Amino acid sequence: MPALSTDIGIEAKVAHLQTPESYPEPVERVEAIETHMAWVFLTNRHAYKMKKPVRLGGMDFRTLTARRRACRSELVLNRRLAPDVYLGLRTLRIDPAGHLALGPEPPDAHEGDVVEWLVQMRRLPDERLLDVALDRGTATPADLRPVGALLARFYRNAAPVRLRTATYRRWLREDVYRNRMALIRAGHPLSRHRIEAVADALSAALRRRAGQFDARVQEGHVVDGHGDLRPEHVCLESPPVIIDCLEFSRALRLLDPVDELAFLALECERLGAPWAGQVVLDAYQAGTEDAPPEALRTFYACRNAYQRARLAVRHLTTHDTRAEPAVWMAQAQDYLDHAVRQLPALRAWVD
Repeated sequence: MPALSTDIGIEAKVAHLQTPESYPEPVERVEAIETHMAWVFLTNRHAYKMKKPVRLGGMDFRTLTARRRACRSELVLNRRLAPDVYLGLRTLRIDPAGHLALGPEPPDAHEGDVVEWLVQMRRLPDERLLDVALDRGTATPADLRPVGALLARFYRNAAPVRLRTATYRRWLREDVYRNRMALIRAGHPLSRHRIEAVADALSAALRRRAGQFDARVQEGHVVDGHGDLRPEHVCLESPPVIIDCLEFSRALRLLDPVDELAFLALECERLGAPWAGQVVLDAYQAGTEDAPPEALRTFYACRNAYQRARLAVRHLTTHDTRAEPAVWMAQAQDYLDHAVRQLPALRAWVD
C-alpha cells in the first residue's frame, strides 16, 4: 500500500476539529479559538490545542516532528503547576480514503498516517479563571492566597539555575535594548522621549545597583519558572492550577520569581485589581521567606511593562489579524504608561 500523504493544509484540520462529530466523546458544540501560535478547540469537557505550522523568532513549528516535540514539552512542563489538567497527547490521522480521525497517541510515533499532534486538557471553568473573576468582581483575597502558596512551593522546589551574575545582568540589559529599539521603530503615537526615559532608568539601575541583581543569582533566586504568568492562565479551583507556561523557550523561563510575580501584578492592575498581585506576593513571601527590596520589585514591574509594550507592537510587524493595528498600538501605549509610572520610584532607588 502506498504511503499516506500527511501534506494536508491547516484549513482542513481546523474544519474537521470544529465539527462536534469529530470527537470520541459526546460533544454538543465546539468553540474554536485562534491564538498567534495555535488553535484551541473547546468541547464540553476538554480542550484540544493544535500548534500552527509557523516560524516566529526562535520558534519553528513548520514540521510535524517539531510540533510533536513541542506538544510533548508542553505536556511535561505544564504538569508542574497543573498535574491533573494536562491529560496527554492526541493525534489527528488520515485513513486511506482521506478521512480524518482524532485518536490516542499511537504506540509507534512514526506511523505514517499521523497528520497532526494535539495536547488534550481538562477544560477549566471559565468563571474561575482569574481574569474573568477579577473582571466580574468575584475574586477574593482568600482565592488568591492559595495561588501564592502554590507558586511558593513551585519556586522553592525548583533547582537554581547555574548562571554567572554578569550573564543575568546582560540578559536584562539586552532586553531593555530590544524593547527600546522596537518601540522607537514603531513610531507615532508612542513618545520617543518617554521610551528613552524608561530605557535610561532601567539601564541606570542595572549599572548602579548591580549588587542587588547579583545577589538574586547568588542566593539561588533565578529558576526555571512559568514564563507567562498572566491572570488568564490562573484558575481559582481548589487547589488552584496554573496553565500555559512558555514550553517552547527555556531561556524565557529562566527568571527571578519576583520578576514573574511583578508581571502577574501588572496584569492584575491593568484589570483594575492592583490588590490581587500584592496578595499573591505576600503569600509567596510567607512560603519562601524571600523578601527582596521594594525597589527591585519596582524595577521588575517597569521592565515587564516595557517588554509587553514591545510585544504589543510586534503584532504590527507580524501582521497579526486578530485585532486592528490601532488596537495593538493602544495596548503598547497602555503598557508604556505603566512603565513610565514606575520612573519616580526607580530613579529614587538609583540616585
